[in-house]
Amino acid sequence: MNDHCCSQERIAPLEERLGYVFMRKELLHTALTHRSFFHSNRKSAENNERLEFLGDSVLGLIISHYLLESFPAQSEGKLSKIRSFIVNEKTLSRVAREKIQLGRYLFIGKGEENTGGRNKASILADAMEAVVAAIYLDGGLNAARNIILELMSEEIESTVFSNRHRDYKTELQELSQGSLSLAPEYRVEREWGPDHQKHFAVSLYLHDQVYGHGEGTSKKSAEQKAARAAMEKLRAELEKKRDEVTG
Repeated sequence: MNDHCCSQERIAPLEERLGYVFMRKELLHTALTHRSFFHSNRKSAENNERLEFLGDSVLGLIISHYLLESFPAQSEGKLSKIRSFIVNEKTLSRVAREKIQLGRYLFIGKGEENTGGRNKASILADAMEAVVAAIYLDGGLNAARNIILELMSEEIESTVFSNRHRDYKTELQELSQGSLSLAPEYRVEREWGPDHQKHFAVSLYLHDQVYGHGEGTSKKSAEQKAARAAMEKLRAELEKKRDEVTG
């Protein structure tokens, strides 16, 4: 896509993937324009570097605010560490590539086109930040926040679980097999949403009895939540039995 002509028809699918329709289409056009296109096509007025600069700050604010509200007991150092695992080139490029297929909509120069620029992590991450800025300028902070938290929910969930050093599935497996000689069974009860924004509802069973439910944007995160709920229920039951025996 190396021509701005009729670009609205070409980028309409991107708006659909984002779940956001721009009022000022030129903002999205600029966010998608790499500097290589700017240098080789003099008709283009601006590339996405200035929007990238703004988007980095907007993204940092959104994720920081989310972490601050979600984990009131965590220290500043811990929150900063978690944020650094979420807001980085690797994560942003993966979201851009897998969730919205951003590379196919970019305006890039022939040199970058010929060397696989549409799939380069640095170009995708920068463009992702530029798109965040474009949404912010067009629709405000709430619009940007809703879209970012939706697109990055899986990365946020997996990072938070990782940084807490908790694997609830493994802990539950050890607890249930050690106490009941039972292995947990995970069943996907429901899945919904488009392919790039799937949601899953998982139930956890022990001996055909439901012990926990979980929902997430991946089966893994939904299973972790179900395991955590099941572990709390199982521990409460085991403690009650111990109290009855010792009482």
